[in-house]
Amino acid sequence: MRKTTRLRTLIGKDKGVLIPGVSDALFAQIVARHGYDALYMTGAGTSATRLGRPDVGLLTLGEMVDNASRIANSVDIPLISDADNGYGGPLNVRRTIQEFERHGIAGVHLEDQVLPKRCGHLAGKQLVSRGDMVAKLKAATDARLDDDFVIIARTDAIAVEGFDAAIERAVLYREAGADMIFVEAPSTAQLPEIPRLIDAPLLYNMAASGKTPFLSQREIAAMGFDFIIYPNWMMLAAIKAADSVAARLRASGEIATIASEVPTFQEFFDLAGMQEIRELEERYGVPEEGRAGY
Repeated sequence: MRKTTRLRTLIGKDKGVLIPGVSDALFAQIVARHGYDALYMTGAGTSATRLGRPDVGLLTLGEMVDNASRIANSVDIPLISDADNGYGGPLNVRRTIQEFERHGIAGVHLEDQVLPKRCGHLAGKQLVSRGDMVAKLKAATDARLDDDFVIIARTDAIAVEGFDAAIERAVLYREAGADMIFVEAPSTAQLPEIPRLIDAPLLYNMAASGKTPFLSQREIAAMGFDFIIYPNWMMLAAIKAADSVAARLRASGEIATIASEVPTFQEFFDLAGMQEIRELEERYGVPEEGRAGY
């Protein structure tokens, strides 16, 4: 079954599908080995790891597709990618969809911000008109070659126009052909209203900003949300661990006391697929003395 089809079959199968976020292919390996059904490429994490900069619209379409394709092709589970605002008008959106689809991504979300965009939990956001976003979504659905490629419409209207406007936009986006709706940064009081007012599959964004509450999978599923993405939690954990290593090494000049707290050399290479490499070298007759090993 194609990854696009596998992702689409998850919609409506169960509420509260857990979808961890990753910023690169190595983190994707960790997600895959824990048996998740899908994963998500975070735009904020990609900007941080590729540029060392915050998510303020600096990344290009090519950079986002390149990172997403490396992640998607490193694992056997479907990937949803942040596609920002489609990088322009309807014609740009057509190319955006075609590029992500051609590179093996199973679905994307498109937001209704202007250029330059902002992370959904930052201030300073501005929106395109409702008509412009509807046109972009129609272009997106027209552009896909695989009908199972999932298009998620995200609205950032709560922070700019208010909750009622966000709901109105979401309904229009669904009518324009979006497969799923993503209402960004709702409050605790607003959350139960979203499934009641929007007749569509819904995505819950468990961002680290605290603007949206840290509810459990069971609580989110009970409200009626289909997918739950956890964009940057793995990267945040890695940042704290790496910062600790850097500080302790700087203070002591020794690595021996830290070595037992991190993966071994072999565990690191095994995570990256060393066993598969050895099997392929054996299949293709690479002499034993020339094979990768420990």
